[in-house]
Amino acid sequence: MGPRNHSSLFEFVLLGFPNVGHVRAWLFVLLLSAYLFTICGNMIIFLVTQLDIDLHKPMYHFVGALSFLELWYTATTIPKMLANLLSEKKTISFAGCLLQTYFFHSLGASECYLLTAMAYDRYLAICQPLHYPAIMTRTLCVRMAAGCWICGFLCPISEVILVSQLPFCDYNEIQHIFCDFPPLLSLACKDTSTNVLVDFAVNAFIILITFLFIMVSYGRIIGAVLKIKTAAGRKKAFSTCASHLIVVLIFFGSIIFMYVRLKKSYSLTLDRTIAVVYSVLTPLVNPIIYSLRNKKLIRAIKRTIFRNRVRFIHH
Repeated sequence: MGPRNHSSLFEFVLLGFPNVGHVRAWLFVLLLSAYLFTICGNMIIFLVTQLDIDLHKPMYHFVGALSFLELWYTATTIPKMLANLLSEKKTISFAGCLLQTYFFHSLGASECYLLTAMAYDRYLAICQPLHYPAIMTRTLCVRMAAGCWICGFLCPISEVILVSQLPFCDYNEIQHIFCDFPPLLSLACKDTSTNVLVDFAVNAFIILITFLFIMVSYGRIIGAVLKIKTAAGRKKAFSTCASHLIVVLIFFGSIIFMYVRLKKSYSLTLDRTIAVVYSVLTPLVNPIIYSLRNKKLIRAIKRTIFRNRVRFIHH
């Protein structure tokens, strides 16, 4: 058979986690548990930030927006991973593969922008406390969050269009746990240097610019915190930023290594491992990090649960 182009290629095969036959059931249980915990944790934080009036502040508005985004971010990949662990037929349609790639990158870009907006919020709160209430109004918060989503969903369009026009060969097995640009490019029947260059340019712009902005913001925040005379004051100021900084370092650390490169792939095993970090681990630990390091959020969660329990008993 000769090579066939995308118009006659109807589906791909997602190889997922190869050579795990003996532990497939355990891997399924582990991944399902992680997914359920991610949904529950992020849903609780999102609902509490909406329902508890004490959390109707810019910082918690962004925390809630991030938790809401994580719900959709994980939904684009993990359910298909779980289905593939149960099924012998690990196929995904050509259109479905492009859609999964598009939504995964759109939501990932939105998360980059949202984490940047959160850094700007913390910068204003600590470095310009007197002007903070006047600048960071609820209207600005809503506009910033909406802008993060809009920009995020516009970013991968050019990459998806370029990939959709590539001719693909008979070999249709994707050496990855979900559809993504690097493994798709490795299946193309023609030179993909233009695609790799466009991917690098788009990803470098999104990831490196936002990461640089966040680091500059934290450089100024640390400078302002060190000027606080009391140790208790310094601890309180930096504790509001620590959770966000941990999330930033985990998320950006993995995606910079994966996407800001001029190669299709480093190693299939390494790519899969890193993909698990940013697609499963980061959304899983976000609610843990934010709730464990934020007493106000923990109290609000307890209040909301207790209030609902009392209502249930009375009914």
